[in-house]
Amino acid sequence: MQLRLDALEPHLAKAMAGLYVVYGDEHLLAQEACDRIRASARAAGFTDRSVFTVERGFDWSALLGASQSMSLFGDRQLVELRIPTGKPGKEGADALKTLAASAKAGANPDVLTLITLPRLDAATQKSAWFTALADSGVAIKIDPVERAALPNWIGQRLAQQGQRVAPGEDGRRALQFVAERVEGNLLAAHQEIQKLGLLYPEGVLSFEQIHDAVLNVARYDVFKLNEAMLTGDVGRLARMLDGLQGEGEASVLVLWAVVEEVRTLLRIKRGVAAGRPLAMLLRENRVWGPRERLIGPALSRLTETTLERGLALAARLDRQVKGLSGQSRSDWRDALPPDAWDGLFELAMTVAAPRDGGVPARSARSTPPARGAGASGRAQPGGSGANPAAAAAAAAARPRTAGPGRRPG
Repeated sequence: MQLRLDALEPHLAKAMAGLYVVYGDEHLLAQEACDRIRASARAAGFTDRSVFTVERGFDWSALLGASQSMSLFGDRQLVELRIPTGKPGKEGADALKTLAASAKAGANPDVLTLITLPRLDAATQKSAWFTALADSGVAIKIDPVERAALPNWIGQRLAQQGQRVAPGEDGRRALQFVAERVEGNLLAAHQEIQKLGLLYPEGVLSFEQIHDAVLNVARYDVFKLNEAMLTGDVGRLARMLDGLQGEGEASVLVLWAVVEEVRTLLRIKRGVAAGRPLAMLLRENRVWGPRERLIGPALSRLTETTLERGLALAARLDRQVKGLSGQSRSDWRDALPPDAWDGLFELAMTVAAPRDGGVPARSARSTPPARGAGASGRAQPGGSGANPAAAAAAAAARPRTAGPGRRPG
C-alpha cells in the first residue's frame, strides 16, 4: 500500500509490515524515513542487518538467499536493498517479484526488507515489479518540499528543537529569509537549522539572530526557473539566475529552459483565444504539477504581442550565447546587454513582469548600465514605466556579483 510520509510514525507505532519501499530524490527526508524504520525494526528485535547495493553484475541470488534464510537461534534480520539507478533490469525485476510474493505470504517473519529507490517516473511506478512491491508491503513516496511550503517546513523544524520565530510580519520575514538562503538544498537547510539550535537557547529567535547565523547554501535548478517566471516573483528569479551563473550553469541550457516556457505560454494563449478549453491545452502541452496552477494567472497578465517579442529577443540571445554576431547598428536602442546573463534576465522578465505594450525589461533604455551598478550587474526592472514593486523586490533580493563565474554571497 501507499503511505504518506507524515503517516509513517503512526503506522510504525501500531505494527510493522514485512516490506518497505522508500523512493524519492529528497535525500534528507528519505534518510529520515529509513532511520525511523530502522529504529522501529531494532525495537522489534531485528538486530541483525544486511545491506545490498545493486551495481553492475549484482548477484540477485544472494539477496534472495538472505531474505529466505531462517535460524533457530540467530537474531531477526533487517535486509536493506539499495537500487541507486531505479532500474533493476530483467533479472532484478524477477527477483523483486519473488521477494514481494514471499513478503506477502509472510513466509519468513524473521526478516524485514527495506528497499530504497530514487525518484521514479510514471512508467516505472506502473511496472510489474514495483506494483508487486507496493501491493505486498508499504511504499512511501518522498515528495520534495516545494518553494512555497519551505518557510512552513523551516518553522516546523525549529519547533522540533524548541525554537520559533517572532509572531507577525517579523517572523514571516525571518522564515522567508531562511528559505531564500537554503532553497533547493534541504540537507544544508537541516544543518543550518541545527546550527541555530546550537548557537541560541530555546525560545523566540529574532531576525537579527537568524540573519547573522544562516549561510547562503541555496542550490538552484534551471528547470525551476519557470515557477519564478509564472508567479512573477522577480526577486526569486534574479537570485536563481545569479546562483545558476555562479554555479557555472551553461547559458545555452538556461536560454532553452526560458524559451520553452515562452513558447508554451504562446501556444496556450493562442489556443485560448481560439476558444479551446484551457484544461485540454494544458494536457497537450504537457503542463502539470505546480505549473498547472500557475499558468492561468500568468496568461491573464500576458498578451500575444508580449510573448512574440520575447521570442524575438530569444532569437537574438541565441546568437549571442553561441558567440555569433548579428546585431546591426540600426538596432542600437534594442541592443542586447554585453553580458548574456543580463539578456536572459530580460527575457525571463517578459513573463515575470511584462511592461505595457510587451516591451522587455531593458528595451526602453538607450544604453545599458555598467555592470556592478546598483544592487547588481543584472539589469533591474527600473526606469520609466517599470513596475515599482517588482523593481524593489529585485533590488533588495539580488546580491552583488563581482563578475561571471563568481558565486554570489
